[in-house]
Amino acid sequence: MTHATCPGRRVHDAATFFVHFVHGSLMLTAFAFVAFVGAGYLLKSPVSYADLGVGASAAVAASDTAQAPVVHVPAEMPGPKAVVSAVGLSTEMRGVRDFVAQRYNISTRTLEPLLTAAELSGRKLGIDPLLIVAVMAIESSFNPFAESNMGAQGLMQVIPRFHLDKIGRNAGEDALFDPALNIRVGTMVLVEGMQRFGSLQNALQYYGGALSDPNASYANKVLAMKKRLVTAATRAKTETGA
Repeated sequence: MTHATCPGRRVHDAATFFVHFVHGSLMLTAFAFVAFVGAGYLLKSPVSYADLGVGASAAVAASDTAQAPVVHVPAEMPGPKAVVSAVGLSTEMRGVRDFVAQRYNISTRTLEPLLTAAELSGRKLGIDPLLIVAVMAIESSFNPFAESNMGAQGLMQVIPRFHLDKIGRNAGEDALFDPALNIRVGTMVLVEGMQRFGSLQNALQYYGGALSDPNASYANKVLAMKKRLVTAATRAKTETGA
């Protein structure tokens, strides 16, 4: 029986992959257009990197100003303004783009709309964009079509059934393979963790489904990646004199 069913399963898996590939390609095309439009927004209102060089405490401070519902936007934190480039990314995020492209063997053109979305979501929801990028790195290595055996989907590996209030109950089953939506929902989950547990470490452990881990392994992993991203961002800013 095993040998008789294996070919059918391979055909089914191949068909499923093809459908997701075509569906994802269409979404990425639309997403690139949205990111282009979003660049205009960033040009008008540059992103603030309040915790560059400060660390996790600034992110925790942001959570103290946030109130329910999750989508509430806290007052903008003080800090150096990031210079926005012509392609819609801040100078710091362009440095991050180059670092990520080299580390994960991804083209910069593929990364740009994802990082633009991280900057937009971070600004709107009061979360450091570099923390969002760090979560994407740890969760999916920037694969928008990643899916775990637990049902976590997309760039930030959000499990749909736990966050229908953020996704929208009428969204399709593949909605989280849309990078823009996935990044927005993932950022909202981070904000929710900040509000519920009061610290960046606990918020990250909540995000990773590991609140009971006394070693906070997931949070440490994300924060170690964020530290590398901060270094890349700071270097880019220094080199450009921005």
